[in-house]
Amino acid sequence: RDLPSNCSPLGPFQTKTVDFYRREVECLRKALGRARVKSSVCLEAYLKFSSQRGPHDPIMSGCLPSNPWVTDNDTYWAMNAPSAAVPTRLRVEQWAFSFRELLEDPVGRAHFMDFLRKEFSAENLSFWEACEELRHGGQAQVPALVGAVYQQFLAPGAARWVNIDSRTMERTLVGLGRPHRHVLDDAQLHIYMLMKKDSYPRFLKSDLYKDLLAEAVVPPETKRRVFPFMRKPRHSSPSPALLPASASREPSGGDGEA
Repeated sequence: RDLPSNCSPLGPFQTKTVDFYRREVECLRKALGRARVKSSVCLEAYLKFSSQRGPHDPIMSGCLPSNPWVTDNDTYWAMNAPSAAVPTRLRVEQWAFSFRELLEDPVGRAHFMDFLRKEFSAENLSFWEACEELRHGGQAQVPALVGAVYQQFLAPGAARWVNIDSRTMERTLVGLGRPHRHVLDDAQLHIYMLMKKDSYPRFLKSDLYKDLLAEAVVPPETKRRVFPFMRKPRHSSPSPALLPASASREPSGGDGEA
């Protein structure tokens, strides 16, 4: 059972004092006040997730032009490559599942950037990408990256200044004294939620997304020679132990002939 972080199990050499019981009662009281999610709500979320993503699962529902997991044709992977010029229709539809789904797709993120440029708010996504580069970059480059991101997006009069509330900015400025790879997490989360609640819904309703959905590729189904989940049978050489006795005998050599 999950308890607050200040609740720790009793060590082998610790005694149960009055202070120990007071701390335990306090952390148990906090645990009782935590919000709990009903099982019915969790099950509804799982059902919604499964029904939404079921048609997009290549194993459960199949995929076009063919399923590369059960055939030798890898066209499906080529059409869904990160550098694909024209995305497939199923891929564009997945961008509407969630904002995270859109950002994790390089093609979807590029089209979202084009949309933000038209709305003069592309600096929000650029700041989010810079924070991702800082988080996953090398440790030696962290101080330089933190300084560059601050000068470009957060400093007064920055060229691509992003709108962050005063409380988040105050916590970020305090962390800049000792820069680390997670020092901009609060600011990144603020911009992420701003794009999720404001820009992302408008992107799904925009003509840009509707045109992408209409022009997306629907690959034709390839012809199948055999049953869907069967490959062409391959005949291997039989084992010598399984050969008939007459076939396994070799003719006698020339020494035995008259």
